Amino acid sequence: MTEQQNPGGTTLVVATRTRVADGVVSLALRRPDGGTLPSWTPGAHIDVFLEGGHGELIRSYSLCGNPAEQDVWRIAVLREPQGRGGSAYVHDHLPEGAALRVRGPRNNFPLRPAARHLFVAGGVGITPILPMVEAAEAAGADWRLLYGGRTRASMAFLDRLEPYGDRVLVRPQDEYGLLDLAAFLGAPGEGTLVHACGPEPLLLAVRERCADWPAGTLGVERFAPARAADAGPTGAFELELARSGLTLTVPPDRSVLETVEEAGVDVDSSCREGTCGTCETDVLDGTPDHRDSLLTEEERACGETMLICVSRSRGPRLVLDL
Repeated sequence: MTEQQNPGGTTLVVATRTRVADGVVSLALRRPDGGTLPSWTPGAHIDVFLEGGHGELIRSYSLCGNPAEQDVWRIAVLREPQGRGGSAYVHDHLPEGAALRVRGPRNNFPLRPAARHLFVAGGVGITPILPMVEAAEAAGADWRLLYGGRTRASMAFLDRLEPYGDRVLVRPQDEYGLLDLAAFLGAPGEGTLVHACGPEPLLLAVRERCADWPAGTLGVERFAPARAADAGPTGAFELELARSGLTLTVPPDRSVLETVEEAGVDVDSSCREGTCGTCETDVLDGTPDHRDSLLTEEERACGETMLICVSRSRGPRLVLDL
C-alpha cells in the first residue's frame, strides 16, 4: 500500500494565493494554529475537499513546495474550462483566509534513487516534477528536465527553474512545436530513470519512447485516466470483505467501490477514475482485473492490491481486506 497520513482529513487555511502563470494559481496552505504539517517526499499529492454544483468534490493536487518547509503545503491549480468544477472552485472561491479540508499526503510517484534522472513535464505537470528536480540537485545526481507548455506565459515556476541553466530545456509549443522526446531521451542508459507528468498524449508518447528500456525505468503521474485497451470481464462476481464479514455481489453496472459503499462500509476514495490511489485495497484471494492508470506492471502481476474504484475480478470471487 502507498503511504498515507491523516486519512480522515484536517482543516487548513489558504495563507497566500499567487498567480504563477496564465490560468494557474498557487496556494500556500497552513494549519490555523500555524503548527507543523505531516512530512512529505517529492512526488506526493494531497486530496482537497471542495464544493461544487453537485455537492462535495475531492480533487488530488501535487505538492510543489519544499519538503523542508514543515508548516506549509503548496499546490498549483490550472483552471480547466472543460473540467468538472474542481479547478473553477479553487480559482473562484478560495481567497486568502479561506478554510478547506485536506487529506494526505500520499505518494504514488516517488523519486527513486538513480545515478541519472530524466524529467519530462507538460503544462501543470511541472508541479510534482519541481520538488523532484530540487531533490536530485541537492543529492548531486545527474539530471535534466524537458518542460513543455502551450506558451511561455502558461508555464508555471520558470523562475524556480532558471538557476539550473541548460539542465532545463523550456520548450513552449508556440515557439518550438511538439517536444522532441527522441533527442531528449536518447538511448536507454544504465542507471537512468525517467519521470514524466502531463497530459495523456505526452505520457503516451513518453511511454512509447521508453517501451524498449529496462522494466521499471519509467515512472508517470497522470491527471486523467489512460484509455483502456481490453476492458476484460464485465459480469457479476462475488465479493467477500474479510474484516467486515460481508459477502456481496458486484453487478456488471456497479464498481467494487460503489458496491462496498452501498453495503455501509466506509472506504477512502477520491478521483474514482483509477488515477490517485486513494482507494487502493489489499487483495487476500482472487485475481484482480486491473483497469487503473496507476499501478506498475509489476504491481499488477503481483496482484496484492487493486484500485476498487475501477478494477474488477477476473474470476467468480474476490476477497478484500475490508
